[in-house]
Amino acid sequence: MFKFIDFLFFGWIVNLFYPEYYRPKYGYQRYYILFFHYIIPQFFFRLNPKVKWPVHFTSKVMAPQNIKKGILCDPGDSINNYIQANNGIVFGSNIEFGPGVNIISSNHDNANFKKHIKAKPIVIGNNVWIGANSTILPEVSIGNNVVIGANSLVSKDIPSNSIVVGNPCKIIKQKEAYTEDFSKIIFNKKIPNSFVAFINTNA
Repeated sequence: MFKFIDFLFFGWIVNLFYPEYYRPKYGYQRYYILFFHYIIPQFFFRLNPKVKWPVHFTSKVMAPQNIKKGILCDPGDSINNYIQANNGIVFGSNIEFGPGVNIISSNHDNANFKKHIKAKPIVIGNNVWIGANSTILPEVSIGNNVVIGANSLVSKDIPSNSIVVGNPCKIIKQKEAYTEDFSKIIFNKKIPNSFVAFINTNA
């Protein structure tokens, strides 16, 4: 009953403020927490106000207009995340971010620190876990079904089905297939048709 009341009073507000927020309707994050801990800081205190998904008030998302993302993915929703998308970041679906994650798409020019160096976007695939205090550097491409261990530095591409750790990170083992059945999820709102194939991947 509480979950229903929570959605009734706060769910529609969350969906209104966050057009790119797609999560399970119940059992993920309570809507009153999203309202008080995310919506109020973002839109009333102007912390990350241009981002169309929840960002924790301790996190920073720069150049959100250069971010493309899937569902079950909200860059910056964990504490102390720093997401810098000057050169663009493409996130897949079902990506989770640990506390203190940094994703940096552009470096400063050594001859002029006020300028950023142009580079290709960072690309991160589906079903990826990025562990606490990890850093992903410019131009990196990360495949599907990857786990990045805590405190890792990702400076080179990571192939699909990998578990990586370290500074710089290295593959320590192959990862088993991701088995969650997304088709059983009741979402907070209708999923765009472009993500139907992803939803049916593990059905």
